[in-house]
Order: sequence, then structure tokens, then C-alpha cells
Amino acid sequence: MKYFKHPTAVVESEEIGEGTKIWHFAHIREKAKIGKNCNIGKCVYIDTEVEIGNNVKIQNFVSVYRGVKIEDDVFIGPSVTFTNDLYPRAFIWNEDKIIPTLVKRGASIGANATIVCGVTIGEYAMIGAGSVVTRDVPPFGLVYGNPARLKGFVCYCGKKLEDVVEENNEKIVYRCSCGKTVEIRKEFI
Repeated sequence: MKYFKHPTAVVESEEIGEGTKIWHFAHIREKAKIGKNCNIGKCVYIDTEVEIGNNVKIQNFVSVYRGVKIEDDVFIGPSVTFTNDLYPRAFIWNEDKIIPTLVKRGASIGANATIVCGVTIGEYAMIGAGSVVTRDVPPFGLVYGNPARLKGFVCYCGKKLEDVVEENNEKIVYRCSCGKTVEIRKEFI
């Protein structure tokens, strides 16, 4: 085994990447795919056929249901929940009801957020703690609230962007205090 599995974890999948750590009481269902160097926290549930990239950190008590795809370098805070059915009924279930959700590279999702299925969370976006995400989040977008609303943009480092260094009809370019620049296409504003 090229990954670490705590003795209390239930791992049914055979597709776990090298260097990944799976902690206390986690449950990884069959056909789930988890990349290299991930950290899967205590009591995390990862449903069948979920896809998780490399270097993903999933904190304690997170539920990731079927239909969710998480790209590389994503942070998911404690007790985040992903849904997969827009019209749930206990007495009606079939695989056709699963609505896909995509979390793109480098995004961060704060503690206790709920991600309603069918959305795409853009690259390096930041979701505030306790938010309920009901619509797509643009790349580098900062959203929070219930429902989550766009409140600005963040840098690769996570800090809020405020210093505009260039603007035209198509884009705004911000410079962060860390020294990096981030280009935001106006179609996302």
C-alpha cells in the first residue's frame, strides 16, 4: 500500500494515490478515485465514483457525494457538504437524478459551506464559511452568504484583490500585496 490508512477507516476503492493519508473513521466507497498526496480527514465520506485530484485537503466531517469532481490543489474546510440531487425524495431514487458538480484547481471552500449540485466553482475561487453556493463561482471569485453572492476577487495566495493596475472593456488586472497579478475577465463581473 502506497498510501496511509488509519485502522478505523473503511477504504473500498483501489484507486488511491501515493502519499495520500486517510484518517479516523473515513469511508471511501468503491470506484472513488483519489489522487496523490491528499489528506482525507476524520469522518469524511467519499461516495462511489467521486473523482479527487492531487494535493487535495479535505478536512473533518466532509460529505462528498456521487457526481462531484474535485481538481488538484483544492482545500475543503470542515463539515462542508456537497449535494447531488436537486429534487430529493426518500421514495424516489435513480442514477438519472445525479447532477454533476465541479470544483476547479486551487479553489478553497470554507467550513460548513453547502455546495448545491450543478455548479462549477472556478479556479482559485474562495467560498466563505457557512455559505450556501447555488450558482457558478467565477475563477478567483470571492463569494459568501446564504445564498452565496460575489463579493470580489482573490489572489492565488487567497488575499482579497483591491489594487487595480489595468482595466479595459474585456478585463481588470489586479496586483496583490504578495506581488502577483491576477487578470479577471469582465464577463465574470
